[in-house]
Amino acid sequence: MKNVTISDVAKAAGVSVTTISRYLNGNFSKMSSETKAKITTTIQQLNYHPSASARKMRTNQSKMIGVIVGDVSNVFSSLLFSGIYEILQPRDYSVLLLNANNSASEERQGINRLLEQEIDGLIIQPSQPNFKNYQVILKNHVPMVTVDREVSDQPETVGKVVTNNFQASRQFGAELIKAGYDQLLLISSTTVPISAQVPRIKGFKDSVKETASRVIELNLAGHTDDWLPQQIRHYLNQGKKTVVVSLMGPLLFKTLTAFQELQLTFPDQIGLASFDDWDWSKFVSDGIDLMQQDPKEIGRSAAKTLLTTIKEPKAVTPATQLIPATRVWGHSF
Repeated sequence: MKNVTISDVAKAAGVSVTTISRYLNGNFSKMSSETKAKITTTIQQLNYHPSASARKMRTNQSKMIGVIVGDVSNVFSSLLFSGIYEILQPRDYSVLLLNANNSASEERQGINRLLEQEIDGLIIQPSQPNFKNYQVILKNHVPMVTVDREVSDQPETVGKVVTNNFQASRQFGAELIKAGYDQLLLISSTTVPISAQVPRIKGFKDSVKETASRVIELNLAGHTDDWLPQQIRHYLNQGKKTVVVSLMGPLLFKTLTAFQELQLTFPDQIGLASFDDWDWSKFVSDGIDLMQQDPKEIGRSAAKTLLTTIKEPKAVTPATQLIPATRVWGHSF
């Protein structure tokens, strides 16, 4: 069967193509309720779906927003997307989600694929460190907002929504030092140079300056599952009061697994702290001490910023919007 066109709908409904176009654009001011009902019924009967390119030609909008995340398997991405969708869906936007898999090449492919779809805007958790890699988006006159990760040389006209990772980590580190820990083991898994874990590591390292405490990063990327418990055992044998800090929610599971293998209990044998848990770690022991970011609010803020830019391309958007992390109290150190 051939694709149903706007002309087919107009002929079947007994109205002009212009009237159908007004209907599709939500312009009902000069349309009777009977005509509106007839067009609705005809569209349903013919199973008509206006193409994005046709809509773009009529309204200069495709009503599609692209979203690219670094790792779709991370709960952060699901919550981020949920916040974005919460803002865009009621405004009649379709949201296309792509996974970059923390890969520059896959991210570039995703950007090209979305640009081919003639999206109206893009929200991206970047996997590449320099903004020159994203100039193609602006050259195609597509508004964009970056989230979670900070790209160097990003123009102030491009929106950015991030957590105060450095400040929150420095605060968290100072709290751990005050609690008497002289060895902080940071559990990370950094596969891209602009991971949000990077400013967290810097914040913890800054917190131990001019103290007797030390920070040691244990990067799990490229290691087998038995590597982490071996490393924790090694540093515990050095006789220092030790706290383990998971820099991402998914890494907290790996940390707890390592503790179980080593038969370590917290906080009596070792301290434990983490970034993010998505509301489950309160059920572990007497609760785990956290620094919790808010990916849903990051998503909502990014979507609002993008909509403003789409509506008013020359409007001045904030260079950076900070969504502060929240301290969640437990009894794990």
